Amino acid sequence: MSKLDESSIIKIFQKKLGNKNFEDVEIFKSSKPSIIAKTDTLVESTDIPPKMKLSDAARKSVVACVSDFVAKGVKPQYGIISVNFPSKISRSKVEDAANGFRKACKEFGISILGGDTNAGREVVFNVCLFGSAEGIVSRRGSKNKDLIFATGPFGYTAAGLGILLEKKRGSSDFVKKSVQSVIHPKPRVDFGLKNKKYFSSSMDSSDGLSTTLHEMAKQSKKKFVITNSPHKKDLEKHAKLQKLNLDNLVFHGGEEYEFVFTVNPKHKQTILKNAKQLKIPIIEIGHVTAGKGVVLQRDNREIILKDSGWKHFG
Repeated sequence: MSKLDESSIIKIFQKKLGNKNFEDVEIFKSSKPSIIAKTDTLVESTDIPPKMKLSDAARKSVVACVSDFVAKGVKPQYGIISVNFPSKISRSKVEDAANGFRKACKEFGISILGGDTNAGREVVFNVCLFGSAEGIVSRRGSKNKDLIFATGPFGYTAAGLGILLEKKRGSSDFVKKSVQSVIHPKPRVDFGLKNKKYFSSSMDSSDGLSTTLHEMAKQSKKKFVITNSPHKKDLEKHAKLQKLNLDNLVFHGGEEYEFVFTVNPKHKQTILKNAKQLKIPIIEIGHVTAGKGVVLQRDNREIILKDSGWKHFG
């Protein structure tokens, strides 16, 4: 097997992604006044669990950016992809990664402008996406009495990572569902784009639901009261059988490419109707009030919900 050099890897990606003449800098035109950009990095040792193919990892690195875009009500249009591969990586693995990027870009309607390649100790994917819009939905716009919603449900990804990394057990259906949530996440593209005008604030939840809620509450200078945990009964059953903390799975797991948003109560029926039409599950989880922090309201008392989501250097 001949050793791949940088030019060979670039040619594989050029062939897969449809651009034969990458430049040192790239240019694209936009009909809108504001350019929206997002970058995200996926690292093999921390972000690629066992049983995840490089094609799935490549797609997930695109999903991470797409999810942030749609939580802000913006459709990504263009992308730049940079890859780092070990020097002895096989051609089949490079092909697999390139195929994953190609499928993701086709799935989400993204044109790749260019990128970069490098050699290192492990696989690293860096994706930067661009779009255009008049503005975005911020994290800080929630008002008193706004309702808090989340797409969902939550908890399967944390359970899936436990199954993959710690060999936790579960029913075959639950294992399949949970592992699939890790390997092939589905950002709620259509719902975010269609309903952005109703959101007073919104944020992607991939760092964990508790972290997302805390950040939105802090930015809005409000108190978020959570009255409903966004999970299903099979997760409760799994947590009980495996002696796992249900709140940890739901609120602190991370890696869920859902999003959290607040709306004025007058828009509730509209977004419920739109969610039903799009077949997107959304869950009303609480409300906004004066104060600060995030609390769980249970049995007529409030329990402080700590910010215990994913921290890269925690």
